[in-house]
Amino acid sequence: MKRFFPPKSVKQYSVLALAALALCTGLTSNAQEKREWGKWDKWGDIGYGLYLNPVIPADYSDLDCIRVGDDYYAITSTFQFSPGMTIIHSKDLVNWRIAGNAVPDLTQIGEALNWTKMDRPARGIWAGTLRYHDGKFYLFFGTPDEGYFMTTAPRPEGPWEPLTCLLAENGWDDCTAMWDENGEACFVGTCFKDNYKTYMFPMTPNGKKIDRTKGVLLNEGSGREASKLIKHGGWYYLVFSEHRNGVGRYVMAKRSKSMKGPYTEEKQLAHASADAHEPNQGGIIEGRDGKWYFLTHHGDGDWSGRIVSLLPVTWIDGWPIIGKVGEDGMGTMQWEGRIPVAEGEKIVVPADKPYLQTSDEFDRTDGLLNPQWKWNYQPRKEFFSIRRDGTLTLKAFRPLEKNKLMKAGNTLTQRSFRKPFNEVIVKICVDGMQNGQKAGLCHFSSDHSAIGVAMEDDVLHVEFRRNDRIERGPELARKPAHVYARAGIAKDFATEFYIWFRSTWGLDGESHYSYSLDGINYTPFGEPYRLQWGNYRGDRIGIYTFNDDADEGFVSVDYFHYR
Repeated sequence: MKRFFPPKSVKQYSVLALAALALCTGLTSNAQEKREWGKWDKWGDIGYGLYLNPVIPADYSDLDCIRVGDDYYAITSTFQFSPGMTIIHSKDLVNWRIAGNAVPDLTQIGEALNWTKMDRPARGIWAGTLRYHDGKFYLFFGTPDEGYFMTTAPRPEGPWEPLTCLLAENGWDDCTAMWDENGEACFVGTCFKDNYKTYMFPMTPNGKKIDRTKGVLLNEGSGREASKLIKHGGWYYLVFSEHRNGVGRYVMAKRSKSMKGPYTEEKQLAHASADAHEPNQGGIIEGRDGKWYFLTHHGDGDWSGRIVSLLPVTWIDGWPIIGKVGEDGMGTMQWEGRIPVAEGEKIVVPADKPYLQTSDEFDRTDGLLNPQWKWNYQPRKEFFSIRRDGTLTLKAFRPLEKNKLMKAGNTLTQRSFRKPFNEVIVKICVDGMQNGQKAGLCHFSSDHSAIGVAMEDDVLHVEFRRNDRIERGPELARKPAHVYARAGIAKDFATEFYIWFRSTWGLDGESHYSYSLDGINYTPFGEPYRLQWGNYRGDRIGIYTFNDDADEGFVSVDYFHYR
């Protein structure tokens, strides 16, 4: 991502800001017709109060967004990954940082999301809604198999209350909620198994119960989902997405003078913008600058997932038109804009902006993982720990199916980004590995690949994995006296044996693996791997270990660097 250099004076700032605006406008006005999807060398905050979409070139899908005072908070779905439902925070809707996760234990939802079952690919926590009411944050979400759940917290970082089940029934998705000025509350959910019928239910003021028997039908058919309730100018709006064959998915709205409806007036707010991968689901919020915005994912996903853009909202005849307004009065994708800051607020150069966390030294003193990490399913807690020496210990145990990486518990993952250059390096100490154990660095979505090491007959060797097809690599070491590690005395070995694994990829999403024995010189190994879209998710990168033979052996992860 290219940066503008900071000016030396206010006068220089004004001149450079105008030049930057001209550059941005010239660049992106042409990009409205010519910008090729995924080929951006600039994105997000480009300096001097300007931004280019996407603002997050990674899989932060199924968004909802609210503003509380000067702060913006958004949620993003997490499917079978734990902890569930990530919350991100921003001061300007463009620069974001992960604040935390709202569901630390997925077994509150069901055993199928635990390491003992691992039976919810593409399922688990889907879209939800985030609300702030009476001094508390409320989170509502659905899972397609178990139903609707809610939790609440005094702060987005938590602690979040244990989940409350609102509706124990399968076939529902994308929900929203609202409190009226008089304290009355309602909940809206879509039954996708019954022709996408969307109902409004009365909800108790504490958000912990809905009346299933008093549902009122608001919407039906055409794949109508992604509902959000907002209020503006005395009107209540039900904003949702719709799909039409041959056209794609786009944003619609109904409105009413009453929160409870009837929602009879209806209008299309934006075209599908298929060339921009259909921006269609998110939160409409008023910015600190008094203007309105739509923080949305691009619903037609690819290997980078459903990435995030920020679109302007223009109120025309009482309707929130999304994106660049066309001659027909409807919106289309807009690639550029001014960062929403309050009038007179100091503009900070990008180097001082927050960022989404990626790299990790595993040096937290509280023994917890940083919030960017997700386990593939709920982990086996006694088989990992963060040590005081700043390492993550991963203990190996048997996968649910032999030699199946996607059926191995305690695989630690995070999102991959679509940037011009990406390099991930993980440094692992393998002294504690035992026969039958495998460990390394992986990419996965619908397909998966990995570079790692395996211990067989006390011999450690490199291996490349593509969908559980193994290519055996060179022998690295014979391990004498491995019985000490079995007794948990890894430090009795004469030296600590470290291996560095690396993956690099660019905008084309082609990963190249390599390994090193000194952290400096890398040896390529394995075929190039095309990052994948699948199970409603983009590619994830992860650290794994498992043992096909016994619940024994461990590795110590010294660091994970994402450059």
